Amino acid sequence: MRPRLLRYALAALAAVVLSGPMAEVQAAAARIKDIVDFEGIRENQLVGYGLVVGLNGTGDGLNNSPFTRQSLQSMLERLGVNTAGENVRTANVAAVMVTANLPPFGTQGSRIDVTVSALGDARSLQGGTLLVTPLLGADGEVYAIAQGPVSINGFRAEGDAATIISGVPTTGRISSGALIEREIDFHLGSLRSLRLALRNPDLTTARRIALSINDFIGAPTATPEDPATVRVTLPPGFNGNIVDLLTDIEQLMVQTDQPAKIVIDENSGIIVMGRDVRVSTVAVAQSNLTVTIAENPEVVQPAPFSFGVTAVEPNTNLDVTETSSNLALVNESVTLQELVDGLNALGISPRDLIAILQAIKATGALQAEIEVL
Repeated sequence: MRPRLLRYALAALAAVVLSGPMAEVQAAAARIKDIVDFEGIRENQLVGYGLVVGLNGTGDGLNNSPFTRQSLQSMLERLGVNTAGENVRTANVAAVMVTANLPPFGTQGSRIDVTVSALGDARSLQGGTLLVTPLLGADGEVYAIAQGPVSINGFRAEGDAATIISGVPTTGRISSGALIEREIDFHLGSLRSLRLALRNPDLTTARRIALSINDFIGAPTATPEDPATVRVTLPPGFNGNIVDLLTDIEQLMVQTDQPAKIVIDENSGIIVMGRDVRVSTVAVAQSNLTVTIAENPEVVQPAPFSFGVTAVEPNTNLDVTETSSNLALVNESVTLQELVDGLNALGISPRDLIAILQAIKATGALQAEIEVL
């Protein structure tokens, strides 16, 4: 049996033996490939400016979009049509921005999807066709050429007195709408070392990744450089290149760790707590103030033969209700479930809970970081 297959077999056997008492740990583990990004294996963003033609009168108003008029005239001149000094009034053309992501190691001649978005005051791109559009990278070089019919998810229907719009008809996609014309010069297989970038930087997780890789390879191959980086070096005598090494280690399971954190979205009232959030014993009291305003205007009629006029007198009913609670005890929590149970026992709304958590944090009784979105 090859040494690499033997290591896989031993790892599988250890997982079966420890599946009983270590069930909770295994449930929290993740593959290395799911928690890191490999250096050099990344997408690159592309952008271009083009024209969509064939619209059914829903394109840009040329008087309001001078860039569309200039682009249209320039395109026609390149095709041998002279429109200098002519008043072009077409409404079937729209200026658009075309965006795409160049996949890692995309080869010349392969196709990628593109997104088309209206730049002017076009009402819909339905039925339009994108003309040849160069897509540029951050270095200004052309990496792909886009062209094809635009597909949109929304629609727009209008009459003389009513308009119906579903979705966003001014944005669409072209599946496999761009051809890659230039490849990025990067040779992964020739590298002797590369870095693993943690998607959630953490010192403990970085060290666990390095230990897992070194235990699997049987040599000091991985070194944690900081909370976000682990460097992997091709070990001497390894039967393969860096691609083979990454293939071997990306399936290794690592128990991730993260700091205790509470994320709060005050706009929607959403609260998300990490599993390591802890709170010391505190007493909490909370009160609500409800103000009710009701308008009941009264109509006053003048006396007979008084030559008066009917009047409306305002009548406002104002009611203030305050509901208060006694001090409630939230015991020191050991698990997230105990903390949630203690806070739910107060019977408060999520928005009130946000204020309570911030107050508990101010007292120093909350061992977690609060992040407000």
